[in-house]
Amino acid sequence: MKSPANRLRSLLEDEKILLVPGCYDALSAKLIERAGFAAAFMSGFAVSGSLLGLPDTGLISYTELVTQGQNICSAVSIPVCGDGDTGFGNAINVQHTVRGYTRAGFAAIMIEDQVQPKRCGHTRGKQVVSREEAYMRIQAAVDVRNTEEDIVIIARTDARATHGFEEALVRCQKFAEIGADVIFLEAPETIEEMETFCREISGYPMANMLEGGKTPILHPSALQKMGYKLAAYPLALMNASIHASQEALKQLNQGNMPDRSVSFEEVRSVVGFEQYYQSEQKYKIGLD
Repeated sequence: MKSPANRLRSLLEDEKILLVPGCYDALSAKLIERAGFAAAFMSGFAVSGSLLGLPDTGLISYTELVTQGQNICSAVSIPVCGDGDTGFGNAINVQHTVRGYTRAGFAAIMIEDQVQPKRCGHTRGKQVVSREEAYMRIQAAVDVRNTEEDIVIIARTDARATHGFEEALVRCQKFAEIGADVIFLEAPETIEEMETFCREISGYPMANMLEGGKTPILHPSALQKMGYKLAAYPLALMNASIHASQEALKQLNQGNMPDRSVSFEEVRSVVGFEQYYQSEQKYKIGLD
């Protein structure tokens, strides 16, 4: 059986762009798989928001992310990409993080070049480390992939917001030279920048389709034509969940039962009652 990383590599080699919605817990990952998506992305923003109720500003820890990731990866059979933030320290910390994410079941880990504590790539106040430190992080991650663990390395730069597009492009080109598999230039601000990025780097280019963010939202076919191989939608499910929850609570506050778009039977199906019943019948647990 192929490893999660090998299954992800096969998907990236396909001519069609790979769409990866963002999950934040096991249930949202299950919904992604049930909807027919071939892969998912554990969004650090969404995990921080859902698990802690706090912003994506470096407040969530390595342990919290890797534990949530283990729950997510165990719940689905599709490959899951994991947000590894800055790697949580120096080169040795980065390598520890890569090992932990691999053993949690992730197919890929994303490492970025922000100063710790980091923050969401489409919010103000970002800072990035020097080129040398950024390259060191990616080299450390690649070394673990090459000698110990089977995992796809996603290298991300946030330098567009702090140093301009040209600096971000230089960093991306070096990430590819070091050996990162997927290259992610966060928050390009124009279609022209997106086209230049795809044209000027090797490896698999990644796009981030964040509603209300700085990057133009384009149809997958347009992203594919540019040369993108992977498109992440990190907050699509969380946005929908917040909206639906707010509407349901509004109805409850008025003394009404919320309108339900799915039946109780469907809820039971999503969380796996039928599989549990089958196992219960097989082993006759509690049925005597």
